[in-house]
Amino acid sequence: MSDRHRANGDAMATVKLFKMLLTKDLDKHIIENNVKKAVTEKRLNPNHKTIIDALPAATGVYYIHDKNGKIIYIGKSKNIKHRVNQHLTDKTRKSKKLQLQVASVTYEKTGSELVALLKESEEIKRNKPIHNRALRRNIFTHALYSYQDNDGYTILEIDIANGEKKPITTFTNRQSAKSFMFKAVEDFNLCQKLTGLYPSKSNCFNYTIKACFGACIGKETPELYNNRVEQLIEKYSFENKDMLIIDQGRDIDEKSVIYIQNGIFKGLGFFDLNYQITNIEVLKSIITPMKNNRDTQHIIQSYLRRNKRLKILHLTPSK
Repeated sequence: MSDRHRANGDAMATVKLFKMLLTKDLDKHIIENNVKKAVTEKRLNPNHKTIIDALPAATGVYYIHDKNGKIIYIGKSKNIKHRVNQHLTDKTRKSKKLQLQVASVTYEKTGSELVALLKESEEIKRNKPIHNRALRRNIFTHALYSYQDNDGYTILEIDIANGEKKPITTFTNRQSAKSFMFKAVEDFNLCQKLTGLYPSKSNCFNYTIKACFGACIGKETPELYNNRVEQLIEKYSFENKDMLIIDQGRDIDEKSVIYIQNGIFKGLGFFDLNYQITNIEVLKSIITPMKNNRDTQHIIQSYLRRNKRLKILHLTPSK
């Protein structure tokens, strides 16, 4: 801090330290213990408007607690106030259950939707709230795989996600996978037949309109065609990659950072723009460790596909 040992500087340092402690409190002991003290038996049916008025219209993760402070539902939203208001006013079966049991709502601003998605996914798995049952399951049903055919061409194939095979990227359903594949064929000049979009015993439709170079009928060499396939794989796969994804922070002078090491999601953190961190090792030290799984891989890859302007720092691969 620039004004350390002064009242304002020490107060700011305390706030920043407390934010770090909250971020690293993955089991939410701090939050649950304080909520439990604050909620009394007299507030079994709290005024929902009071709860909503105390929430920010900001991006982040929110936690719905019962009278004992226990987390009964976890969600994420670009507008926490609006989303919780929906829970407490909707007439759906789940909303009515939440309305009967809610005693308080806490939240964590993330600024970044990507950070919110990753935190929501991990904390639902960790806390297993009773009203998040549907989201505990893996929801990424389809994946993109590659293999070489007998002629040496790299084939791209959409299939049901299989934990035994390593995917290039994953999708929530077959239709979103096909939409991605149609766009990839256009962006990388790939063959419709070799990507499973145009089953044929001869050439694909794009070759007829001169939009395919003829890999489907052996007119383009495997080497030339496979080079473009590798460009697609390189762009959308994390395998062996070391990188930092820089996104919005919780305040205007802050950024969030997501750390990928050797293609594995390691965790996330926040840093202050007023104190530029140029040393990668120092930047890594602010990372809160999180678990890597198929869900986190999909969340990050899907977010990168939808947000082309994110700042990505590619690091030297770890050995």
